[in-house]
Amino acid sequence: MTAPHRDFLNIRDFSRDELPLLFSLAERMRSGEYTARPLTGKALAMIFMKASTRTRVSFEVGAAQLGGTAHFLSPRDVQLGRGEPVPDTARVLARYVQGIMIRTFAHADIELLAATGDVPVINGLTDLSHPCQVLADVLTVRQHLGGYENAPVAWIGDGNNMANSWIEAAALLGFPLRLACPEGYEPDAGFLAYAMDAGADVQVVRDPREAVVGARVITTDVWASMGQEVEQAARVVAFADYQVNADLMSRAARDAIFLHCLPAHRGEEVSAEVIDGPQSRVWDEAENRLHIQKAIMAVLMGGEALR
Repeated sequence: MTAPHRDFLNIRDFSRDELPLLFSLAERMRSGEYTARPLTGKALAMIFMKASTRTRVSFEVGAAQLGGTAHFLSPRDVQLGRGEPVPDTARVLARYVQGIMIRTFAHADIELLAATGDVPVINGLTDLSHPCQVLADVLTVRQHLGGYENAPVAWIGDGNNMANSWIEAAALLGFPLRLACPEGYEPDAGFLAYAMDAGADVQVVRDPREAVVGARVITTDVWASMGQEVEQAARVVAFADYQVNADLMSRAARDAIFLHCLPAHRGEEVSAEVIDGPQSRVWDEAENRLHIQKAIMAVLMGGEALR
């Protein structure tokens, strides 16, 4: 009989009460106050069907700092790319490691991996959601604005996996969220319905200038994500009026900060003067991937209690 475990596939896998405690744990890790090594003797398998700089390095370094090891598996290293059923991969890896992080395309694959493996599964990104990144973003808001409760957020651009996870975070944590998306590029209907059922203050609008009024956080992503390169030309046209630039930032709150999950395309979704300017917090945001993921691994793999 295997011990029960919990997975982290979407932000809602942590409760409304647990999330502030998770942020506090991550902050203790960032400050150096937390010195435990709950992953000692434990291993994390990292499956990358999509490449990433930040995801790979932050999970590898985080596992090492917690006393464990992390093992990188590219499409050439796993049989998923050669047609092995996902459940077979899950069952085999669960015999070797104490956790699996996967960065892939179809969200259904990660759900199947979690359903058939006997170790915690962490979503490093799917086409549907990017929960580790958005928790790192909210941690950044918490650090720089003193909290997220009174920090309205404006999402500008594609209603993609990042937008979906921002919707989920707003529903659980209670901050207002306005998403400015072109017609045909709206967020996932299921995530919007989840927010509406939770009574969240979430709205989808067309005009970025409307979305940023009163916002203390302005955030965006590339116009064409990995796997959407063939749509690049059409997306450049669709998103032409959705660049985060100095004019748009001037319409937000005076203390507004800018976030971007990176990599960024200066001159497309964001101007250089914004991402490299004084309101940008993207480098702290990138660092916070390390701290929030360490907190997640400590809880899911290391048995750390949230208190």
